[in-house]
Amino acid sequence: MKFFVFAFWLLVGGTLFAETKTWDGKYDTTQIEVTCVYFVPNDRTPLPDWRDRTDYFCRRIEQFHAREFDGHSMMKATVHSEPLISKLSTEQLRIGDADAIYFRTLREVDDRLNFAKGKAEERTAFPILLVLSEINWRPLDDFFRLHPDAEQLIFEGNFSNQQHFPGATSGGARAAYLADRGVGWGLVSADGWRVPYRGSDCVVYHEGCGHTVGLPHPEPGNGSVMSLGQYQGWISESWLDKEQKVRLGWQAEEGSEAPADLQQDLFSTFRAVPDPLTPVPGQPVTLKLDWPKSAKVKAVRVRFQTAIDGPWIDVPQTVKEEQLSVTTIGSFERETPVSYRVDAELSTGETAEIWGYFQVRQDPSKPQIPVTLSADLLPESQVSDGAKLVKNVPTDELDLLALADPKTCWTNGEWITESGTLVSPKQYGARLQLPYTPPAEYRLTLIVEPLDEPNGLILGQRLAEQRFTTLFNYTPDAIGLSAIEDIDGKNVGNETTFRGNLFQKDRLSQVIVIVQNAGIQMSVDGRTIVYWKGSVRDLSLSDYWKTPEETSLFIGTYDCRYRFHRITLEDLTTASKR
Repeated sequence: MKFFVFAFWLLVGGTLFAETKTWDGKYDTTQIEVTCVYFVPNDRTPLPDWRDRTDYFCRRIEQFHAREFDGHSMMKATVHSEPLISKLSTEQLRIGDADAIYFRTLREVDDRLNFAKGKAEERTAFPILLVLSEINWRPLDDFFRLHPDAEQLIFEGNFSNQQHFPGATSGGARAAYLADRGVGWGLVSADGWRVPYRGSDCVVYHEGCGHTVGLPHPEPGNGSVMSLGQYQGWISESWLDKEQKVRLGWQAEEGSEAPADLQQDLFSTFRAVPDPLTPVPGQPVTLKLDWPKSAKVKAVRVRFQTAIDGPWIDVPQTVKEEQLSVTTIGSFERETPVSYRVDAELSTGETAEIWGYFQVRQDPSKPQIPVTLSADLLPESQVSDGAKLVKNVPTDELDLLALADPKTCWTNGEWITESGTLVSPKQYGARLQLPYTPPAEYRLTLIVEPLDEPNGLILGQRLAEQRFTTLFNYTPDAIGLSAIEDIDGKNVGNETTFRGNLFQKDRLSQVIVIVQNAGIQMSVDGRTIVYWKGSVRDLSLSDYWKTPEETSLFIGTYDCRYRFHRITLEDLTTASKR
């Protein structure tokens, strides 16, 4: 009897804990090792920030597991060092139903990693293979939450009380506890993790750490992580059912309370909720922050992106109060989805992070259609050729790209046309003068793609009789600089300068410049980076960027090739078009 009692308890840090088991009681789960793999079909490109995303979810599920099991079960999640590029294409992986893509994916990853092949009784931890897939079971743009239906795109996702939660029919997430081998297999499809909806971390734990040790859905349903937690909030707001934990071997310590742990309290309490939940274009957006009562805030960092593969843009923050309740993310000039991430540090050293998502919509009830379609929604012929589909130019805009012929326009450097696009040379001060004099007020819209590591994009503008430029992402150092040049004779570094990297190599971005007597506005991917009000007489053009025709617009680049997919201009002079 004494031997049995000793075997049933585990000594950790001087405290006796009950040994936890899988749901069927067959395998020890006192220690759990999760191997997290980013899985990419061979016709897709890995996300540029895939490691940031996978690391985030691994930290979240580790923190949640530690909080819920109080040390009775310890889980370590490790990300595989490189994306695992499949031997199969998207089309090949999608053959059959959602179960078929699950088994096809997990079998390939399991085999290639030679996963957990040793004897179960010789292991020191219960092994779980957690695959975060780049694709869904069926075509879905998970950033815009659209799937193709006949000739149109249909919204598919969980949009409740103006908040986005994971859950799409096209997804295909699955998990299994393989009792014969003593391992867990979890697959989280793209819709469950690539975009950080509120509750995506619940999906990762639900499939990757819950079902994989045999946990079922609790009956009746509730807000726990194994039930409806993903549709209600972040994993830090969810829980594991006490009855389920007891079944696994967890035991509450009688007559004692856990010591105060500010780091754990910060994990459980910290939230960053957009206000408003569904902003309209041009409306300022803030994030409402929640903290533990005893927390004293030292620093907050806010970043956002408006494309799943686009750059993360920093929003400078100043902490003026120890319990910072609201932080700024800014306003967005057009309809766009927005992913955001917030990192926080307390004066006592504790840290927290949380990622979220919202959509800027003109009408909260109507989803938006993207300017560019994701690879998942393009015809296979265009995907294989690496082509990009750009929305047709509106009929009320002038297509300046059609006028930008290097054979007839004045140029500095060797500009070329390729398949309906315009490509600049990689040189300092490259320019192409457009054969067009703009109206008094106008909106200039471009779709641009850096073909090298991004450096300066220059747009030659005109307001009244003054010429000037708008500069985007000039990168003398690691951080890009953007500004109106020149203001009162001063170039970048003047009062309009914005610091932050805006572009990414081989990724499309939308650039908009609005030139009006009331002011000049510069936006990238829906985010306004510069808004200047001042005297037109303070604007000027440096000799370096001048072109022969003083009334014409021009485009320029600096030590970076840019591909121009679209250059259009809308006349804002008449009141009806403002």
